[in-house]
Amino acid sequence: MTRSLRRTLHLPAAVLVLAAATSPVAADNWPHWRGPSRDGTSSESGLPLTWDSSTNVVWKLPLPGLSGSTPIVWRDRVFLNVTEGDAIHLWSIDRATGKPVWKRHLSHGNEKKRKGNLSSPSPVTDGQAVWSVTGTGVVKAFDFAGEELWAADLQREYGEFGILHGYSSSPLLLDDRLVIQVLHGFFTDDPSYLVALDKLTGERRWRVERPTDAPREAPDAYTTPALLTRSGRHEIVVTGADYVTGHDPADGRELWRVPGLNPSANPMQRIVASAVIDGQKIYVPSRVRPLLALEAASAEGPPRRIWSMDKGPDVPTPALGEGRLYLLTDRGFAWALDTATGDPIWGPERVGEGTYSASPVVADGRLYATNEEGLTTVLAAADSFEVLARNAIGEYTLSSLAISDGRIFLRTAGHLYCIGESPAAAGSQATGSPSAMSPLVSTSP
Repeated sequence: MTRSLRRTLHLPAAVLVLAAATSPVAADNWPHWRGPSRDGTSSESGLPLTWDSSTNVVWKLPLPGLSGSTPIVWRDRVFLNVTEGDAIHLWSIDRATGKPVWKRHLSHGNEKKRKGNLSSPSPVTDGQAVWSVTGTGVVKAFDFAGEELWAADLQREYGEFGILHGYSSSPLLLDDRLVIQVLHGFFTDDPSYLVALDKLTGERRWRVERPTDAPREAPDAYTTPALLTRSGRHEIVVTGADYVTGHDPADGRELWRVPGLNPSANPMQRIVASAVIDGQKIYVPSRVRPLLALEAASAEGPPRRIWSMDKGPDVPTPALGEGRLYLLTDRGFAWALDTATGDPIWGPERVGEGTYSASPVVADGRLYATNEEGLTTVLAAADSFEVLARNAIGEYTLSSLAISDGRIFLRTAGHLYCIGESPAAAGSQATGSPSAMSPLVSTSP
């Protein structure tokens, strides 16, 4: 990446330790949009079963604009992409009080894209720094004190994004690099690609094109890369544009390719829901049909198909839990499938009315499913379908839940809620007006 597209600041001594250490992901953190295991599960217990807009609310922080970006949590900090007019910011929020600690500018150029906008990618953190990608192509890294470490602009470097509903893939943080996928084609003839940036400096480590013969809108994908580990080696798994591919983290080269995500050659077969991985098994949604289950049983080579389903999700990414794959459709129907065979343990069952865009989360023996009206239905994560609670916030919601240290973080169009069984604190509200924050720091590349 050229110097004109990157701003590398002087790194404080406390940040330089990043080069020599990789922080372990603790179970009480939520560092990635699908949680500590990247599969929508948490080992947390003692979570609240019931809540509303005031009951069991530890705090709620007013937000100036809509976003589908999921909160990211590490110990005493919550990180959030936030929109304000045409600007996109990254907020760092005190987890205990809900008060913003700092607010940093990411990009101008935000615009509405059907339900969402260009703030949709979720940040990622390793506990020492935090990285944000925006739908405008701007990528920035900050330390926990809010100092910008570097910035990059993917569209300026590699061409404009050509995706119909706005770029919204979240990044994958792997060892010393940030892996970003750009799968597009509806508005461009430019190739899709993967790029890996050095997490400390923003320098490009590699970039590889990902070819496809998918037509019209089918090259577009809103998925996030997944991570497969076999024979002691990582493989980056990318889904979209009619194929599942595996890539070498060292240089990005394609190791294998599996077709089958678009058996009817539907020219509008864009893919939104991301793959989830359970050991050697990879569960890959498409646009409802099919959902493929693959297994990487051998030491190398393409995974083999073990089962498929023609009633998978469209937008919500599945969640895993104790041998069950939980599927949630946009219309609110759910299944629990046996991960080995694909046989229904239960389902289809109607979770609730409304449209579901947020992905389900499994924790504390429960399955949490939130619709766009802010209603979270809590089910038993068990071998039978059982509704345990229905919790209404009454605010428009696209973002998936995050869970950390006994708290549930629910982001709506108007607020970030911290939900927990804390009667003394219930109903308190953080003062999140811009005047309560540190001044904006403009770090445009």
